[in-house]
Amino acid sequence: MQYEHNELMEVTKEYIKILKESGLGYLRLKNDKFEIELGEKQQPMPNFPPMPPMPPMSGMQPPVQMPGQPAGAPPKAEVKSGNVVTSPIVGTFYASPSPEKPPFVTVGKQVHKGDVLFIIESMKLMNEVTSEFDGVVTEIMAENADTVEFGQPIMRIE
Repeated sequence: MQYEHNELMEVTKEYIKILKESGLGYLRLKNDKFEIELGEKQQPMPNFPPMPPMPPMSGMQPPVQMPGQPAGAPPKAEVKSGNVVTSPIVGTFYASPSPEKPPFVTVGKQVHKGDVLFIIESMKLMNEVTSEFDGVVTEIMAENADTVEFGQPIMRIE
């Protein structure tokens, strides 16, 4: 039996009505005589109402006024001198060649260009990072076995 065009349109209208009333977003019906797909394949994003403004936080302390700083001026960040050595890759920082060995460098140690500073393990490969500078290690900003990101500051050499 072949469905007439008008009959198929009436059936489709009924299915659209069922789809709207049920709250479904998509409906597909198929049998040996016809196939009907109705609705959106992707659900539309929900329309959330705007967030109300946040009330002021209670218990907040005003910023501390530093001597020699104009009133209302934000505190100045401390500028440190020296060359910063960063991680060349994402991985795990190791300060020494093995757990039972001492670290390659410590704060206060004199280093020369080409000296091994630390290891970054990435994908089971141990990558030695060498110094590009002559100087003294003034700060180590990572702890042994920390996960580090590409470009993350690891140490400072002055």
